[in-house]
Amino acid sequence: MLQITPNLSIPEDWLDEKFVRAPGAGGQNVNKVSTAVQLRFDARGCRELSNAVFLRLKAIAGSRMTSDGVVLISASSFRTQDLNRKDARERLADLIRRALAVPKKRRATKPTKGSQERRLQSKKRKSDVKKGRGTGLRHSRSYED
Repeated sequence: MLQITPNLSIPEDWLDEKFVRAPGAGGQNVNKVSTAVQLRFDARGCRELSNAVFLRLKAIAGSRMTSDGVVLISASSFRTQDLNRKDARERLADLIRRALAVPKKRRATKPTKGSQERRLQSKKRKSDVKKGRGTGLRHSRSYED
């Protein structure tokens, strides 16, 4: 069982692990031993996750979720299968924990009367500063001549 929260755990049969050779440098160990882990989790078929949680997970996972609703996590940071396996499982658990958090609803508010007045006063000050720029001749010359 993959423990997500105290009251939510994912059964092992929903997780599919495949060990592959890790990419990148590493010499003989990388060339011979399959230490990288590809962890697959069928989020769409999992009954432990509600539809709302699945939709949030889909948004959070992004390109890590296939069109079939399968989350794919690759872990190859460590040199051993065990550590990579733990890393992939922890990353999956973190994704699901983030999806479980219900976002707070935004409550529309109106600006206060004081904040509106301060904004208008600030705009007036900036306008006055800009009016005062430049040569005095240009602003004081009458165009009726």
